[in-house]
Amino acid sequence: MSDQDRNPKDDRLVRAYERMLEDAHEAIEQAQNETAPRLREVLDKTRDNLVELGELSREEAQRVADYIRRDIEDAAGFVAETGQDIRDWWRFDLELMERRLFEAFSQVADQTRLQLAQIAETARRMSLYQAGEITGPGTLVCDKCGAETHFVKAGRIPPCAECGATSFRRNPVGREDQQG
Repeated sequence: MSDQDRNPKDDRLVRAYERMLEDAHEAIEQAQNETAPRLREVLDKTRDNLVELGELSREEAQRVADYIRRDIEDAAGFVAETGQDIRDWWRFDLELMERRLFEAFSQVADQTRLQLAQIAETARRMSLYQAGEITGPGTLVCDKCGAETHFVKAGRIPPCAECGATSFRRNPVGREDQQG
C-alpha cells in the first residue's frame, strides 16, 4: 500500500491497536498471576479510555479490542496445540519486528495460555481474518487462492493481492499440514 493510498483513519486504528497491546502488556507485567478475565478488563479499560479521550469512537475502540483478543486467542491456541514457540506463529524472522511488540505479545500469550486453552476451540471457529480488519504481525493465507500476505507490524488487512478475495486464515509454521 503506497503512502497516498493510506487512510488517516487506518493509521489511527493501527496506532490504537499498538497502544492497546502495549497497555495490555504493561498490565500483564504488573499482574502476572492474573487470569484471562483480567486481560478482558485491561482491554475494556483501555478501550474506554480511548473513547473518553476522543481518540476513537466506541465502535472503533471495540473493534480494535476484538482484533487484539482474536490475535491473542489465536496465538495462545497455536502454542497450546502445537507446543511450538510463539515465534513460529509469527512465521518470519524476529529481526524484522520491533522488539517491544514481540515482548508484549509473548507476555500476553504466555500469561494467558492456560486460560485460553478453553477458548482455543472458539478461536479456531472464529479464526477468519477479513480484509479491512487490523491484525498484528504474522502471515495470513488467502482462503480462496492460498497466497500469503505478510505483516511485520500491526496493519489493516488488504484484499488478496493475487485474487482480490477478502477472507484469510493465519497459517504459521506448524499449521501447513492442517490446511484443507
